[in-house]
Amino acid sequence: MPTEFYDLRLPALNGSTINLNDYRGKPILIANTASKCGFTPQYEGLQHIWSQFRNAGLAVIGVPSNDFGQQEPGSAEEIEQFCHTNYGVGFPMAAKAHVRGSDAIPLFRWLAREGGFLSLPRWNFYKYLIDRDGKLAAWFTPITKPDSAKVENAVRRVLLNY
Repeated sequence: MPTEFYDLRLPALNGSTINLNDYRGKPILIANTASKCGFTPQYEGLQHIWSQFRNAGLAVIGVPSNDFGQQEPGSAEEIEQFCHTNYGVGFPMAAKAHVRGSDAIPLFRWLAREGGFLSLPRWNFYKYLIDRDGKLAAWFTPITKPDSAKVENAVRRVLLNY
C-alpha cells in the first residue's frame, strides 16, 4: 500500500484516472458520497465550498460508495447525471468504490491509517481535509455540512499555511 498520499490514484467516474500527485501542494477535501442518502444534499455544500475556494487552490473530490445502506446503486453514468443535474457538481468524482473494511480502496485505507479508528467512515458524506503537504489535517462526520463554518475555517487554515 502506498505510504504517501501523492502516490495514490483513483479511477474516475468518467473512466479516466485521478492522480493525486497532480494535486501536490493543494489542499483537498475528499468526501464519500451517495445519491440516495439523507445527507445527499451535501453535494450542494461540496460544490459551494469548491466554488468558493478553488481559485485559492482547494480541490474537492467525491468518492461515491454503495457501502452504507445501498444508497449508491447507480452506474457511473447515472451517478454523473444525478450529480450534474441536481447539484451542478463540477469537481472531480471518482468511480464508485468501497470505503470501509478489507475491500476499501487504498485512499480510504490511507485515510483510516492517518486518522485512526474514529475517522473511519461509518456512513456517507464523511469529509477529509488534506493539507498542502499531503497530510490529513482534519476530518468531519456527515453531521458537519461541507459549507459549515467549521469546515470553511479548516479550509482557510490549510489554504493559508504554506
